[in-house]
Amino acid sequence: MARLEIASLSKLYGDFQAVREVSLDIADGEFLVLLGPSGCGKTTTLRMIAGFVTPSGGAIRIGDTDVTDLPPWKRNTGLVFQSYALFPHLTVAQNVAFGLEMRKVGRDDIAPRVAEALRMVRLGHLGERLPRQLSGGQQQRVALARALAIRPDVLLLDEPLSNLDAKLREEVRVEIRELQRQLGLTTVMVTHDQEEALTVADRLVVMSEGEVRQIGTQRDLDERPADRFVAGFVGRSTFLEGRAEGQGAFVTAGGLRLRCAVGSAAGPAVMALRPERVALGTAPLGLDNDLPGTVEFVSYLGAVLDLRVRLSDTDRVTVQMANRQDGMAPAVGARVHVGWSADAGRIFTQDAGAAA
Repeated sequence: MARLEIASLSKLYGDFQAVREVSLDIADGEFLVLLGPSGCGKTTTLRMIAGFVTPSGGAIRIGDTDVTDLPPWKRNTGLVFQSYALFPHLTVAQNVAFGLEMRKVGRDDIAPRVAEALRMVRLGHLGERLPRQLSGGQQQRVALARALAIRPDVLLLDEPLSNLDAKLREEVRVEIRELQRQLGLTTVMVTHDQEEALTVADRLVVMSEGEVRQIGTQRDLDERPADRFVAGFVGRSTFLEGRAEGQGAFVTAGGLRLRCAVGSAAGPAVMALRPERVALGTAPLGLDNDLPGTVEFVSYLGAVLDLRVRLSDTDRVTVQMANRQDGMAPAVGARVHVGWSADAGRIFTQDAGAAA
């Protein structure tokens, strides 16, 4: 286990800058998740940490050692690939032993370390099987055991659950998080799956176009998104286009005058609203913003319902409410009232997307 430091890390492919001046300080034993859409630079960043991609600039330190120019096998990082990268002709035990053999670990030490790694992932009874004889979840565990067997200072996970079905992903991500806590491993995981990231991370790093847009806890990103991109990518938001008028006032494109907690300079802006922060009723709600509307769409999502409500010809909001047993959810076409407090709407300026 070790602290991981990344300073001004960059990667150029010709004229294309895949990663731009990324700096991170990851504490010993921390679980950090790089989150972002495809092409945002998160996997390139992870592979530079692992040593499989050469940085164009910047530095990487693991503990007290600068590993920027070291090959992968001298960094003591364990990497779990998205495709698992298991050798089909080797047994489970032989796959797990591979990294130890490459590091010239003594033969007398390999067998007990393989057994220990397989026990940690609950596959001790499958050591003699071939990868093709395993389920997807079992193959994922073998890849994890192989990374753990070398006793890495840093564990790296490159979208390790993307090939699993939804239910299995939910189970395995909890297992990975529990195992990481037990071992106290410094861990960096790449994913584009919000729910996955929010479940396992101590902190999240949201990336876009090769840059870090925000670093923080789940609550930081949900309640205080740094810009419109983060507000739209982490969790869900309704965006009302319009104009900030200063003194906590915002006017939508449809002419609705709304109250917000933070004053901002007058100019084009957007208000972001989380669906769970918007209340709905059949009568006025007495909130800072209280508006009549018409239900346009109802989506049943098990424990919750999503309702799309039209407030004007151009303004619509999404409301999330509990799916109660009394079945009192408004139907499409119903006239309702929606409302939210002034501090529930976050204002972003249009020019830079920054929070006002």
